[in-house]
Amino acid sequence: MMRRMAAALVAAQMLLLEAIGQVLASLARLTVVSLFVITFLLQPSQIPTGSMEPTMLVGDYVLVNKQVFAPAGRWRWLLPYRQPRRDDIIVFHYPVDPRELLVKRVIAVSGDRLHLHRGAVVLNGVPLQEPFTRYTPSDRNRYRDEFPELEQTDPGVDAAWWMDLRERMRNGELPVPEGGYFAMGDNRNNSQDSRFWGFVPRSAILGEPLLVYLSVDTHGTTPRGRMRPERSLRVLH
Repeated sequence: MMRRMAAALVAAQMLLLEAIGQVLASLARLTVVSLFVITFLLQPSQIPTGSMEPTMLVGDYVLVNKQVFAPAGRWRWLLPYRQPRRDDIIVFHYPVDPRELLVKRVIAVSGDRLHLHRGAVVLNGVPLQEPFTRYTPSDRNRYRDEFPELEQTDPGVDAAWWMDLRERMRNGELPVPEGGYFAMGDNRNNSQDSRFWGFVPRSAILGEPLLVYLSVDTHGTTPRGRMRPERSLRVLH
């Protein structure tokens, strides 16, 4: 009897160890997959400012597709790599301080020429219809609204860009150079963007925001803010 009980106990212990081993193996596989996804495919990011309103709000948490603009390699057959296009929303390293990440929309690509008139973009001689933009009430700013403007400047303009701009202008327009992108925020009167610091280099672009997975209104009355469930799983475009 005692031998049978001991054998049964050993068998139970072996089954328990086997089950624990399977759980640990599953966790290890999940960890590897998670690290792969975070490192190569997706990255969570928080929207800290209102420069992209109404498309993205302060307190939105978004998933960034890191592979869509990555250099095509051995995974080209599986992952859809491509170059950034006009109207794409991009996450990139701030050219003035690469430690900081910014989110803006591509307005012009290499070979385009642009200027602004009364705040509206004129691209290659054609005024753009941009339904995603917002123009909040603000004082008139000739540099911002009639860009590129050299008679007046703005306190927020990067000094190096101000000097570079004078050399790049052609007949009142700004040509976009090879490998560069002109990016602006959707909230045009409240956005520090390419008008103020220059082009986004192709090498600085990290990815494209896919969707809002969580949104918290930090302007509410509660210390932790108010959840905005209506914005969850909102696809960004």
